[in-house]
Amino acid sequence: MAVRVLGVDPGTKTFDVVAIENGVVKAEKSIDTTTIAKNPEVLISAIEACEADFIVAPSGYGVPVTRGDEVLDPRRFAIEVLLLSTEDDIRRGVEAGEVGIWVYDALAKVVDYLVKRFSDRVLFLPSVILLPTVPAYRKLNKVDMGTVDKLAATFVATHSYSQREGVDYSNVNIVVAELGFGYNAVVAVNKGKIVDGIGGTCASVGTLTAGSLDLEVVVRVERWDRWDVFHGGLFHYVNTFDMSDLAKAFERGEEPLASAFRGFIEAVAKDIMRALVTNPRAEAVMLTGRHSRLGLVKKLLQDLLKDVELLYVDPIKGAQMSKEAAQGYAAIGEGIVGGVFRDLVKHMEIEKACGTVADYLVHEKLRKFREWIQSTYKALVTHPKLCTT
Repeated sequence: MAVRVLGVDPGTKTFDVVAIENGVVKAEKSIDTTTIAKNPEVLISAIEACEADFIVAPSGYGVPVTRGDEVLDPRRFAIEVLLLSTEDDIRRGVEAGEVGIWVYDALAKVVDYLVKRFSDRVLFLPSVILLPTVPAYRKLNKVDMGTVDKLAATFVATHSYSQREGVDYSNVNIVVAELGFGYNAVVAVNKGKIVDGIGGTCASVGTLTAGSLDLEVVVRVERWDRWDVFHGGLFHYVNTFDMSDLAKAFERGEEPLASAFRGFIEAVAKDIMRALVTNPRAEAVMLTGRHSRLGLVKKLLQDLLKDVELLYVDPIKGAQMSKEAAQGYAAIGEGIVGGVFRDLVKHMEIEKACGTVADYLVHEKLRKFREWIQSTYKALVTHPKLCTT
């Protein structure tokens, strides 16, 4: 009997909902993020309409594979464990009119509803840093090596390359560059397993996010707010929030937009090169995400990365308009419950993910944060999956 699994990708620009059955996308919907921020019921209605057997809920920064009936307090679980935030962060962000925090609040409401409504039919997924295939030394002082949506997009990219080249998953050696509306991320896949990742808040300057910041700057700021991760990127620098406008300005040589676009390209290329250090056998760079579809982005990246082929990720069969990340959410869930994608889920060792995203923070200033996330995870999940080494 066919099992329908639905995945929800909470994107910066849109929330995408995808239902997969027998390895084929059967339903998909894209909803503007600001709409959901204002009215989470819109997303809940879209989920209900798909009539799925299992639902892979938005998972933020990730947890080891967790069922809804294992979660004791779903709202607190969403805010503190999945979003690394507090109720005070949410309250102040909403009062300040920060759309990103409105989205966090909406996501928490949706998770609370899904867990209470569907219980063990709800799944939460891990992010890159939780995978056992990534060496511990690469995780030091990191939280964001690729959020769950980046892992999900990488899952689809790995499947896509395997299908395209006619090779087993163990022969897939690629770098995946996910260029989303607000964040960029790069993930290294060696022999079909994720071995490294550079998440959006660790990557070079992004479009919305400032990316990796100079510590000399960080120590001079007395207080950071939770929503500061949504600010300081190239879009804020030029006060333009449309990448196609930057691309057109680049072609016309109009400053400062042209330089901002060039900066975006160079930032992505540098992060890809960092991933190639840990994955020198990579045979291709797979492009995915909203901004990757601009032809000029691929052309300029290829000019800088002459020794490796750049390819677009092919969508899962049946998909027409949904993002690869949403398809990946559903595909991973479908594999976990024994569907068509079970072999890739097993190969990538997704179900062996363990611990929390804060486990590898070694700086003394981060001790309280690390202990908070660890204790909260253990308190809110009935069967926490802790790392043994």
